[in-house]
Amino acid sequence: MTGRELKKRAPEEPAELLSLKEVIAMGVGGMVGGGIFSVLGLAIAQAGHAAPLAFVLGGVIAMLTGLCYGRLGLRFRSDGGSFTYLEHAFTNQNLAGIGGWLLLLGYVGTMALYSYTFAVYGSAMLGTDMPAMHHLLESLILLAFFGINLYGVKASGTSELIIVTVKMLILLLFGIIGLFYARTDYLLPLFNKGVGGLFMGAALIFVAYEGFELIPNAVHEMEDPDRNLRLGIIWSIALTIGVYLLVSLVAVGNLLPEEINKYKEYALAEAAKPFLGQAGFLLIGLAALFSTASAINATMFGTARLGMVMATEKALPRVFGFRRRQNNIPWVSLIIITVLTLFFVNIADLTIISSFASSTFLLIFAAINLTAFRLRHRIGLTTGIPLSGLALTTISWLTLMYYLYRSSPESLGWIGCFYLSVIVVELFFSKRRRIFPVQSPA
Repeated sequence: MTGRELKKRAPEEPAELLSLKEVIAMGVGGMVGGGIFSVLGLAIAQAGHAAPLAFVLGGVIAMLTGLCYGRLGLRFRSDGGSFTYLEHAFTNQNLAGIGGWLLLLGYVGTMALYSYTFAVYGSAMLGTDMPAMHHLLESLILLAFFGINLYGVKASGTSELIIVTVKMLILLLFGIIGLFYARTDYLLPLFNKGVGGLFMGAALIFVAYEGFELIPNAVHEMEDPDRNLRLGIIWSIALTIGVYLLVSLVAVGNLLPEEINKYKEYALAEAAKPFLGQAGFLLIGLAALFSTASAINATMFGTARLGMVMATEKALPRVFGFRRRQNNIPWVSLIIITVLTLFFVNIADLTIISSFASSTFLLIFAAINLTAFRLRHRIGLTTGIPLSGLALTTISWLTLMYYLYRSSPESLGWIGCFYLSVIVVELFFSKRRRIFPVQSPA
């Protein structure tokens, strides 16, 4: 087996494997982890009454990409996930390296979004809009889970199932009751902001579907992966689409545009007030705090280990692979990821954070769809699925770039600087550098 061939993990058989329900919970927990609580207002601002359709469109893109992930995950059973798949699809190793860097930065963006959302809802529940309190809360929650992850405390599959079940029940309760109070005149005409707003809304909130791609990384820890990996991805995305559709319908049907603009960052909690009063606001607020906290924990845990795997494969500096002797925790990777997230969330606003995270994962998912197309004969996938996913992710990314160019050029500048930095680091300083390459000893 050559260095370019897959390095499969051969772990000891786990004492308890993840059931299909727990695999689905992992996917749903990764997606319904904070994004819906903060980006809902952004989606409504762009798509208007068509915001529910924007979430459905985002879900269709996620489903097409998820089918590609399912086939790739079974063919290349590795903790490296997206990075490993890119390695096998392209002979140019720099492409996989850039993809790996982008994946890490994408997770930094999602953790920034989760901690930002935690601070927004925490401040609202405390009855304060002081910027100092917002920065304090978003920093404290990140540092708290940095400490927890450093000492190796993590939720089991069973506890994740319980957490996701409670979270989903709260959102379903909100949605079902709220539908009876939704006003038709708030929902029609459907395309009150034009069809273009639908695509802009879907592109801006796509980060709300980030998370299902972590399921293939647990292929060694699940029962009957040949069956449950694919079903876990499909069911988790389908359930998430249903919840997002229901929740966004209720939000649009219960809030006026001026209320959405006023409470944009915590519009979901405000949408509960017309039919549940202050108790509804607190219930959704608590669900947001609960969801974002658990999502930060899970994302930080997985991202640190992704950095460690990439360092082992020499795709990241060796320092990312340093581990504590006591519990094997990749402590350097944890520190770097936490510091980057703290820096990003404290200097950027919601539009920049959400746009960066959505843009990055749209690019990654476009690359995965292209990967599945190139490897379609090896993974047994029809041509239509990866090509459709590639077309939709590319169109969504271009739509997002156009939106940022027109409405927030500074956000576009930030994103461009991040991406340029990744390319420079990969081409100039990585072990696979193309500029000033290291000469092999004779």
